[in-house]
Amino acid sequence: MKRGSLFIISAPSGAGKTSLVGKLVESQPEIEVSVSHTTRPMRNGEENGVHYHFVSKDEFEDEIKEANFLEYAEVFGNYYGTSHKVVEQKLAEGVDVILEIDWQGAAQVRKLVPEAISIFIVPPSINELRSRLTNRGQDADDVIARRLSEAQTEMSHYLEFDYLVVNDDFDTALSQLQAIFTASRLTIEKQQTAQGALMADLLA
Repeated sequence: MKRGSLFIISAPSGAGKTSLVGKLVESQPEIEVSVSHTTRPMRNGEENGVHYHFVSKDEFEDEIKEANFLEYAEVFGNYYGTSHKVVEQKLAEGVDVILEIDWQGAAQVRKLVPEAISIFIVPPSINELRSRLTNRGQDADDVIARRLSEAQTEMSHYLEFDYLVVNDDFDTALSQLQAIFTASRLTIEKQQTAQGALMADLLA
């Protein structure tokens, strides 16, 4: 069976990553987004195993001691992490797995899985990013200013990634993401498994 590929997709808040990944997964059923583990409480409308794997702090810290996370971080007193075992199982089944994580998590994953394919998504301009954050209508001006500062810090790490996608026109950005995934399946390494019988017949 062909092995799936591991993809890392990062972006600053407001770049449109979640919407793009959602449409990408809708269009290609052989792709799944990894479900992270967290110690934060479950919110109304959330389902264990769908939105997150909800675990206790002790359980999470036991997993850390056993080195069972590809990456993890503590945010506002709660842990978030990606299970190595769960991701490996999906990859072994031939599923392409997406990790939606920040640049720091991406750096942790690359150390353990150097063959992971990483994609960074950015907005077309800082003014457009400011407009998107403002139009959400959720945050005060000082929060938006902080988010913009955090976004610029995040974007300063774009050179650490394999691909850069600018989300100006949504359909164009989605098409570019799809092209990256398609190309990854056509490498010689992947095609040796998928087309081995064909190549043997052609060369007989």
